[in-house]
Amino acid sequence: MPILGAFMVPHPPIILPEVGRGEEKKISNVTEAYEKVADEIASLKPETIIISSPHSVMYADYFHISPGKNAYGDMGRFQAEEVSFDAEYDEEFVKKISRIAEMGGPDFYEKSDRTKMGQSGPDFHEKSNGNQKGQGGLSIHEFPAGTLGERDPSLDHGTLIPLYFICKKYTDFKLVRIGLSGLPLALHYQMGQIIQKAVEETGRRVVYVASGDLAHKMKEEGPYGFAPEAPEYDKRIMEVCGSGEFKNLFDFDESFCEKAAECGHKSFVMMAGALDGLSVKAKALVHEATFGVGYGICTFEVGGPDDSRHFLDEWRKEKLSELRERQKDEDPYVSLARFSLESYISAGKTYHVKDLRGTYYENLPQEMLTQTAGAFVSIHKNGALRGCIGTILPTCECVAEEILQNAISAATNDPRFPMITREELPWLEISVDVLDKPEPISSPDDLDVKRYGVIVTSGHKRGLLLPNLDGVDDVIQQINIACQKAGIPKGEEISLERFEVVRHL
Repeated sequence: MPILGAFMVPHPPIILPEVGRGEEKKISNVTEAYEKVADEIASLKPETIIISSPHSVMYADYFHISPGKNAYGDMGRFQAEEVSFDAEYDEEFVKKISRIAEMGGPDFYEKSDRTKMGQSGPDFHEKSNGNQKGQGGLSIHEFPAGTLGERDPSLDHGTLIPLYFICKKYTDFKLVRIGLSGLPLALHYQMGQIIQKAVEETGRRVVYVASGDLAHKMKEEGPYGFAPEAPEYDKRIMEVCGSGEFKNLFDFDESFCEKAAECGHKSFVMMAGALDGLSVKAKALVHEATFGVGYGICTFEVGGPDDSRHFLDEWRKEKLSELRERQKDEDPYVSLARFSLESYISAGKTYHVKDLRGTYYENLPQEMLTQTAGAFVSIHKNGALRGCIGTILPTCECVAEEILQNAISAATNDPRFPMITREELPWLEISVDVLDKPEPISSPDDLDVKRYGVIVTSGHKRGLLLPNLDGVDDVIQQINIACQKAGIPKGEEISLERFEVVRHL
């Protein structure tokens, strides 16, 4: 039995009269749409309601599914403790999802896709936001999802607000609550596919609720200010979800989403995965941004199988074709880096310049063989960083040798990532930055994030950040990230150097 229906809903606390205290009347059309959603869910009579929430427990490289028999939550942090819920979890369904993940997911799952970001290891390493962990205890074959790492069992407001409306109309259901992760969009879609498989295997009557606000920077006078990306994001996401063309969810660049300060995109992608290969009749009910945050509600009536709607497969084919075409135009610097890391990953072969005779690379441009410089090799996959290692100053007899060595290091020795696998090679995007000699500067005023990279030094600690990086928009942010990389505490005295690069793509 497929999922009965799916719904995209926001979670603004102000929509509750107990919180809004009259202000909720300004978004009464959102309330009306929410009540229509609750009516539809009641008419479907689900045994289980799945809610994916951006405010549940979230890790860098792991999907957390709330464990246990039940959970309690209230809106006390919004001065409305009287709004509270006791939810009973569907333990059997949670076990089924966890078991499918443990087995590596359904047949579509490719283990190489899960290697993105975050620290890994057996000790649940936590990042600075206090809300991320590594893939502790997972084997190479497991999909990174399960009930490990429960840190706050209480229901979050991203779950409570949908329940507020649903439970007015219908209460005869058990809950499954799933958090998002820092992993790429493709894995959120796969998480949805795993949910779909669990529905099929349990025979449950299931409704999926994707909780998530839209862009948070819709108005200058709003709580988060204004960014031009925000109204563009809301327009695009309402078009995509309102039409049910879920493949277009993959076209939202991570940097664009961050600038728009959206909240629910990955929740919507997970929902789309749960509807993979099924016909869907989509309907946009409302969009609102009265308070400077976008609220959108869409409904999805689910039908039978539809082979034209395997969107992840389709996106992968197109992406792989694009990458192959792009690789044909790579300049010699990038092509050499790719050759080096592919040779090492595929055959364990390490090349030096002297070994290039008789290969395609024996006639490299002379500047690569005569000039010396530091060089960084950066590797991306699905738009996310997958490895980056380099040298600030030259350590080899020429730039070509620098690239040959650093490409292998970026693929195998970046401590933030597991070693790149052979299966990942076709999906990698590579860039090479050749550095000019760094020069000391006396003030951040001498920096420009687009033109200059920065080196920060404090005692024996030294950190570097390349210039012109997506999401790095000001000098202070650039310096702070470089300090974090070096392990330099905030407020510690530092010296600064700047450098320019020639970036090869």
